Amino acid sequence: MSTDPRTIVIVGAGQAGGWAARTLRSEGFGGRVVLIGDEAHPPYERPPLSKAVLAGEAAPESAHLLDAATLATLSVEWLASARVARLDRAARQIELADGSTIAYDKLILCTGGRARMLDVPGADLPGVHTLRTIDDAQRLGSALRPGARVAVVGGGWIGLEVAATARKRGAEVTVIEAMRRLCERSIPAALSEHLLALHAARGTEVLLDTGVAGISAIASGGLRVALANGREIDCDVAVVGIGLVPNDELARAAGLACEGGVLVDAQCRTSDPDIFAAGDVAVARNGWAGRSMRLESWQNAQEQGIAAAKSALGHAVHYDPLPWFWSDQHDTNLQIYGVPQPSHQVVVRGDPASGSFVFFYLDGQCVTAALGGNAARDLRFARRLIEQRKPVRRQDLADPAVSLARL
Repeated sequence: MSTDPRTIVIVGAGQAGGWAARTLRSEGFGGRVVLIGDEAHPPYERPPLSKAVLAGEAAPESAHLLDAATLATLSVEWLASARVARLDRAARQIELADGSTIAYDKLILCTGGRARMLDVPGADLPGVHTLRTIDDAQRLGSALRPGARVAVVGGGWIGLEVAATARKRGAEVTVIEAMRRLCERSIPAALSEHLLALHAARGTEVLLDTGVAGISAIASGGLRVALANGREIDCDVAVVGIGLVPNDELARAAGLACEGGVLVDAQCRTSDPDIFAAGDVAVARNGWAGRSMRLESWQNAQEQGIAAAKSALGHAVHYDPLPWFWSDQHDTNLQIYGVPQPSHQVVVRGDPASGSFVFFYLDGQCVTAALGGNAARDLRFARRLIEQRKPVRRQDLADPAVSLARL
């Protein structure tokens, strides 16, 4: 039996929280580990929810990162369907909604985020879905029947993945995007055009520069989505995918520094030296982007959860990851390394129309970001070029005959 008297509490049992718990044990921590989650499910990964799980090709359990038996083996006290009501920093304890308290020596906040709601009349009607949790995926999946009319509000990554999966299941899909192009905040115009063509070719109607004025139930069943331009779309299912709201209320109420999420340093430490944060709720300065930001990605949830656990144990940590994001839509795998900027010069390798291509973003002679479709091998070498900051010739990047491995 361990004689370590310390207790580390992890609030949030998602991917970041699950990796934090696992890491505490793999790094040899012998004290008490308490993992608190507000869902009934053990820690799980979210990417399959909009893909294999939503498509009915994989069971929800396939997304589990750790099951109950593994948590027990690791001697992690998992409190499911539990909500933390208050964080008392002076007493170094958390208070649960049922009134019970748990004292901590170190606290790791992995509270993640929730789906942003549409602020229009009727947004809370039955038949209007968001996709953030396993339960969301199961509810939405049961409604994606062949022939079902689906309106997807939001032409970002989650909206387009849902649209692709719905078409795969035989539904009729309309995507409604308020911006002038798809994924406008995160990708260049050329890739937006490629995504538009990709979804249009699969029979999805895409409406750009189009806002939603309201949603109403119709007498024949289903919903009517009223657009700001006066058009109305009747559907059986509406899915809202317009971004994420960080769950930083607990931290704010406790007086921790927050700015669109919980502010942390390169050691994942908050403004309280005994409290750390990781995952979708954490805001940190990213040297690759040159600014502070939240990284909403599978990569960050895992790696920052690991880093926060190590830092809580007093290990030397400097967490400044090269951002990596990926998305599967229809038969296209898209990946982004780094943060493309408008000031970067762009070099294209391959032809986007062929489905396999890479956009390189250069600052001077150095590659600082890359994104591509169906080009996993080239992107692996692109990542190395970014990390090495090695000068390259643009003509070599553009020429498919020149090996990126040689560069």
